[in-house]
Amino acid sequence: MLTMFYPNFLVDSVLELTLDRLMSLGVKLLLLDVDCTLKQYKNQEPEPGILEWLEEIKKSGIQACLLSNGVAKRIEPFAKSVGLPFIAQACKPFTSGCTRACRTWNCDPSTALVVGDQIFADVLAGNWAGMRTALVKPIHPEQEHWFTKIKRPFEKIVLKAFARDCPSGIWIPETSKKSQY
Repeated sequence: MLTMFYPNFLVDSVLELTLDRLMSLGVKLLLLDVDCTLKQYKNQEPEPGILEWLEEIKKSGIQACLLSNGVAKRIEPFAKSVGLPFIAQACKPFTSGCTRACRTWNCDPSTALVVGDQIFADVLAGNWAGMRTALVKPIHPEQEHWFTKIKRPFEKIVLKAFARDCPSGIWIPETSKKSQY
């Protein structure tokens, strides 16, 4: 039952999703959450190292797209600053944003990877859409909206079960034995 909330991969930062790792997984489409994944919620600047990481991804031929529940008016300036297309108001955990991205880039869902900081939005949307998912430790979660903050204690319950069950195929970074959540 809880496994629908389990990510395939658990990372402290998107920067741990190196080009070599993504290529070895056969990722062709990278769907990236914005707030608390690539940048702080209250900041329009990407976290250090993100621009360089994105440039490497773009040069590799892997398609990348921002996938956010935020409104276009707020997401578009960030998308322009990092040079990526975006899908705003993605309605995660529903799958419409994920499936739209796959149709747009003519990509099979099994070759897509949804990356985000929320289990009940990013991970669930990707899992329901038949995609692989990577859960990222949130960047400055204290800045989040109240409706995200109220979900965090429930995420901890899922992460405890996740640590207990440790499904096969989970990649946990070498830098940490257990999640830092």
